[in-house]
Amino acid sequence: MRPIGIDLFAGAGGLSLGFEQAGFDVKAAVEIDPVHCAVHEFNFPETTVIPASVAKLTGDEIRKRAGLEGKRIACVFGGAPCQGFSLIGHRALDDPRNELVLDFVRLVHELDAESFVFENVKGLTVGKHRTFLKELVEAFDRVGYESRMPWKVLNAAHFGTPQSRERFILLGSKKGRTLPEYPSPTTNIAGRPKLFPTLGFGPSCAEALGDLPDADTFETLNARDVVKTTRFGDPSDYAAELRGLRNDAWYFGYAREWNPNLLTSSARTGHTEISRRRFRQTEEGAVEPISRFFKLPQDGVSNTLRAGTDGTRGAFTSPRPIHYRYARCITVREMARLHGFPDWFRLHATKWHGARQIGNAVPPPLARAIAMKMIEALGVHPSRPAQTVPLGNPELLTFDLSKASAYFGVAPPPSKRDRKSGARKRKQEEIEKEIAARSVSYG
Repeated sequence: MRPIGIDLFAGAGGLSLGFEQAGFDVKAAVEIDPVHCAVHEFNFPETTVIPASVAKLTGDEIRKRAGLEGKRIACVFGGAPCQGFSLIGHRALDDPRNELVLDFVRLVHELDAESFVFENVKGLTVGKHRTFLKELVEAFDRVGYESRMPWKVLNAAHFGTPQSRERFILLGSKKGRTLPEYPSPTTNIAGRPKLFPTLGFGPSCAEALGDLPDADTFETLNARDVVKTTRFGDPSDYAAELRGLRNDAWYFGYAREWNPNLLTSSARTGHTEISRRRFRQTEEGAVEPISRFFKLPQDGVSNTLRAGTDGTRGAFTSPRPIHYRYARCITVREMARLHGFPDWFRLHATKWHGARQIGNAVPPPLARAIAMKMIEALGVHPSRPAQTVPLGNPELLTFDLSKASAYFGVAPPPSKRDRKSGARKRKQEEIEKEIAARSVSYG
């Protein structure tokens, strides 16, 4: 029997994938953004996607909607956005902007989960923010959970990912249960001095991207994000795993039914010749001075891939690094490779949404390493499932906010004509507030 996991603040599913690969059945994923919900449903069609704010849900409601009444929940995991920190003399968790963190603690308790994983930005561990962490540990203690101390910041590059991405991780379990350990690093960061003398270097950018055909050679990708092709090169061990060419590529997750001859999530970006010239002139591992885009080093790792900003801050931007070989920004698929997503895993068809979904996600190799320690603490010996799972309807990958809202039966965003409607305006403000908080939390 596979242990049951529940993903809160699920996004497109980086944590969901890592936990599935470690041997969990992720039965429910809660996510307020219906566009992310649609992508999650495509990649995890057997998971119940709940398009709602955690603030509006109870543990019993999640159990009922996912058909989990009376079943043991092994682990609840997620990254609750936290933005505000009160002045000296006030409790950080009393700040209204941190209410979602308390909702995470509440749902762990209400779901009677055996264990939890809370992840967030490294910045929580610096300066006055450490007070917040102390209060968070105390909040879990009050509802019957012990936290593994000292907490740690883990870098995805130390767990086989060609990207330097640090995340704060807090692990815990019910008092009296085996307390999970943190995973030990398995790789050094490619191209840097060895931090762990007994370990080899992890994959580099070239090893992650070198076998992918150049998206700019496909005219079709000017209008779509997918093209059928056999023009893949010889893969590195890392790329072979993401292409599903290795026997153990699925780990303890469910094999997906997919077409390996599709190059997906690869819509082209139009650059002026002036921009391309600047990109060519930029040295690998340096920042192009005008765009401020980082140029990938082929023998090193990517910088931290970020979600960018939304329209509430003036423009829809999604910063993507410059390819080390081609004078262009990398595609969403290339971002996914640098993040550790396998090629069967697809993102939203638009570059902005797709890049945002990756920037908001925990790299699956890091998530898997953490989840394997949770499995170990639970005393479970995972096994590979025999069945395969078909992916969802590709139309899910094309939904804008209005279509996704209609599909899931949640309140759509108001039009300009009815923005003065009080109830709809308040609902939309609530959605936008939580989505904006997520963007801040994930950088």
